[in-house]
Amino acid sequence: MDLMDTVLNKKLGLVFVFAASVFLVINNNGVEASHNIYSRLQNAAAVEVKQLHRTGYHFQPPKHWINDPNAPMYFNGIYHLFYQYNPRGAVWGNIVWAHSVSKDLINWEALPPAIYPSKPFDINGTWSGSATILPGNKPIILYTGLDADKHQIQNYAVPANYSDPFLREWIKPDDNPLVVPSQEMNSSQFRDPTTAWWHNGHWRILVGGKRKHRGMAWLYRSIDFKYWVKAKHPLHSAPETGMWECPDFFPLALNGRSGVDTSKVGEDVKHILKVSLDETRYEYYTLGKYFPEKDRYVPDNTSVDGRAGLRLDYGNFYASKTFFDPSKNMRILWGWANESDAADDDKAKGWAGVQTIPRVVWLSPDAKQVVQWPIKELETLRGQKVDMNNQNVEQGQHVEVKGITAAQADVEVTFSFGSLEKAEEFDPNWANLDAQTVCSLRRSDVPGGVGPFGLLTLASQNLEEFTPVFFRVFKTKENKHKVLMCSDAKSSSLRPFNEKLYRPSFAGFVDVDLSADKKISLRSLIDHSVVESFGAGGKTCITSRVYPTLAVNDAAHLFVFNNGTEPVTVQTLSAWSMNAPQQMNQNLEF
Repeated sequence: MDLMDTVLNKKLGLVFVFAASVFLVINNNGVEASHNIYSRLQNAAAVEVKQLHRTGYHFQPPKHWINDPNAPMYFNGIYHLFYQYNPRGAVWGNIVWAHSVSKDLINWEALPPAIYPSKPFDINGTWSGSATILPGNKPIILYTGLDADKHQIQNYAVPANYSDPFLREWIKPDDNPLVVPSQEMNSSQFRDPTTAWWHNGHWRILVGGKRKHRGMAWLYRSIDFKYWVKAKHPLHSAPETGMWECPDFFPLALNGRSGVDTSKVGEDVKHILKVSLDETRYEYYTLGKYFPEKDRYVPDNTSVDGRAGLRLDYGNFYASKTFFDPSKNMRILWGWANESDAADDDKAKGWAGVQTIPRVVWLSPDAKQVVQWPIKELETLRGQKVDMNNQNVEQGQHVEVKGITAAQADVEVTFSFGSLEKAEEFDPNWANLDAQTVCSLRRSDVPGGVGPFGLLTLASQNLEEFTPVFFRVFKTKENKHKVLMCSDAKSSSLRPFNEKLYRPSFAGFVDVDLSADKKISLRSLIDHSVVESFGAGGKTCITSRVYPTLAVNDAAHLFVFNNGTEPVTVQTLSAWSMNAPQQMNQNLEF
């Protein structure tokens, strides 16, 4: 019996086991590194899947571990999501390319795995990659395989039947691999090929890597998509950033919110290079100019090119991937809301990991950052609605938002305030601190001037547990205002602190001028163990994974709060109970 028979016919599950010598990454910042090995658990199929903390409307399979959203794609009216999945347990291991399809990005039908280890060029692993639509409307997948020597090499797969609207079966031709690391490169740090782009007679892709401690976006060119040649220079690199995983390189229009094809170049677009930092388990991105004739990317000088750079999401968010949706003329982003590190026995809950809600991405009007917003289709899941308008909130007040399912909700709110005079001084000693550290020093229970104000999500009735999402306004020595947005998990759970539960104070600064309107907006998508928040219309985004013990299901509450001396007004607030999609991979079987 071959592996295809095992997976598709007899549904006995995958039987291969990765050896302990598979390359490991460091578990930093308390976030689950995707390549950690739990040999005791990685083949232990869940007997009972615990429903506590499972999401209600985010993308998840019925059980087991998921990570990177490898290759989102739109093809012939169908959305495809390929993602990393362990069909045998709730920890990383035995990874296959799971495959689901949708017509609306909300309801998903699971198909058989598209790719799984079975040939010499991927026998030890089928890791992340991308999808590209070639001329003639022919999709192709590029992915990282681990060969018999555990070298990371780049392979391709094609549909067995292009006329199948769901592309159920994929073939890995025997002329793989397409790209192998050269002798001077580190073959254990060479992975995650990007979506290809075309210019002046050549296809181009990037492969993530590192040289010493320098992150590298290795560039390869091909005329026919079969024979690839490494460029003399990488497209870009940056010192002291370590391994660059899951690179993504794409253009955004300088004006408006419309998306553009990945191959678009010219003066009317700006390019974005996003990388996932293996050492920190965070991502960062730069905006800049791509010079196609030289195949060089030069970041603008408007943000840091390194660990302290701009991030698409300042929370539990990793291995993100965008794709161009020609049906809506939009660029859409998926991200992995990675698991927080929990006690070893918690891995037996039967599931781990979710994908974020897909987001539309575009450039801010000043072209200095990416803006994101949940796809419009999410609103089809909205149910019972409540409103709160012109509600004044004094210092120390908590006003409950009643009438919705607070554990599974969508909340949009605009806060206003009369004056910025009471804004706290931004301590000069914080100049070299990141936003997360500042938030840990000025949490939601620390009184301020203008703020902290915001939402207490997934809160217990008496506030023994809550996850605050809030703003705090500072005044700098230049008499300018600096806005901090936090999603602080410190008080999210009563689980003992001696357990390995990551409770960070995720935060980012918000590039917004409050002096004119003196108002700021917040949207939070609350889903049992996920809180996705979008500040100032999506300029700053934070995803938190939290695991309350009291504030669960019907015992969860939602409050508006203010701990600043400046009164805050809830100008408008709309909150909806969120329904579950009609279909969410219920048919996934192995």
